Amino acid sequence: MRIVFMGTPEFSVPTLMDIIGQGHEVVAAYTQPPRPAGRGMAETRSPVHEKAERFGIPVFTPKSLRNSEAQDIFASLDADVAVVVAYGLILPPGVLEAPRDGCLNLHASLLPRWRGAAPIQRAVMAGDGETGIMVMRMEEGLDTGPVCMAERLAIGPDETAGSVHDRLSALGGDLMVRALGALERGALNSVPQADAGVTYAAKIDKAEARIEWSRPASEVHNHIRGLSPFPGAWCEMEIGGKPERVKILRSTLGTSSGAAEGEPGAVLGDDLSVACGNGAIRIIELQRAGKKPMSAEEFGRGAQKPVRILA
Repeated sequence: MRIVFMGTPEFSVPTLMDIIGQGHEVVAAYTQPPRPAGRGMAETRSPVHEKAERFGIPVFTPKSLRNSEAQDIFASLDADVAVVVAYGLILPPGVLEAPRDGCLNLHASLLPRWRGAAPIQRAVMAGDGETGIMVMRMEEGLDTGPVCMAERLAIGPDETAGSVHDRLSALGGDLMVRALGALERGALNSVPQADAGVTYAAKIDKAEARIEWSRPASEVHNHIRGLSPFPGAWCEMEIGGKPERVKILRSTLGTSSGAAEGEPGAVLGDDLSVACGNGAIRIIELQRAGKKPMSAEEFGRGAQKPVRILA
């Protein structure tokens, strides 16, 4: 099939690779424009941009698809179908209707739960025990299109959003090529989404990354793992008498002693158990400002004592 691929982050790359591996003709890749990144703020191309160029695929990086010129260019590609995976731009009707078989979107949730920008992080932050990935036919609404195929995935009690992201990314590539195979045979059916159970996964705001130790331990734990590795839930610690901002990357529920005594934010022992509003969490992995991630054990060996969490 003649396919236009539309995606930007690393999450999208396995799907692009699987489509190429199945022998489809990717006539173009659409991705977000290069942006400043890293300490030097050098212009950096997206993972999809880099991968597409390695395979000789023409790359388009429009800032918008709403103008007639951009839509004419898209239509001139004469695609059978567009495959969209975390692209980052709204597709107007002129783009949605251009491919002969429409546009298929790979979405990382069990729709209609967690429509929107951050479905993986929101699912983990909410303590969901299960998520999934779905292929849906795109329409003008936000992730409202009928669902063609789906795979479910259990979320472990201590699993981070980063781990779920990687597993869904690999699973999604396989699911999309199966959907394309069915589409090619004229056998890709779709089912409208349910009206009940709609939730929205708003983009993560950096302001919500600070840990609120007054919340129940289960909520604190889900908050930490849902924002790991990015942007990273954080708190202020006093280490050797000096305040320092520290990201908490992994945690688990409970304490080594089985007790959770102390005011919220109190460090309960050398194993970095911390009291919450109800119960406690134990820090497994953390990252001090300007340093690499480290285990709680490594932190305990190197940190100046005492360690105190600042409210």
